[in-house]
Amino acid sequence: MTAPTTYRLVLPYLRPPLTANQRQHWARKAKLTRAVRHTTATLARAERIPPLGRCTVSLVWTVTNRRRRDADNLVPTLKACADGLVDAEIVADDVPELMTKQMPEIVLGERVGLVLIVEPLALEVPA
Repeated sequence: MTAPTTYRLVLPYLRPPLTANQRQHWARKAKLTRAVRHTTATLARAERIPPLGRCTVSLVWTVTNRRRRDADNLVPTLKACADGLVDAEIVADDVPELMTKQMPEIVLGERVGLVLIVEPLALEVPA
């Protein structure tokens, strides 16, 4: 049996807990960021994602209506999730050489939810 090449972490949020438009006290933001990091790390460990070396991560928010939303606003949640993958030792750091972060997506579906998709990338061999 071969390991999956794509891992889907179903986050326990109906909407992004951190957005670029939020204006909140720094302590509340730090607490939310810490919680998202911890949740992502816990889910990654439970999914038994092995150390990948390099990966691509994508955040997908499924919504049930066509109300206008800006995908850029999801970037703070994506950043906290990426840091959670580092905390879980999936990658050594979330620098561009080790982790490619795709622009978050907002898709129409039947059930609201957030999913983090982690895909391994081949290690680059120096020339």
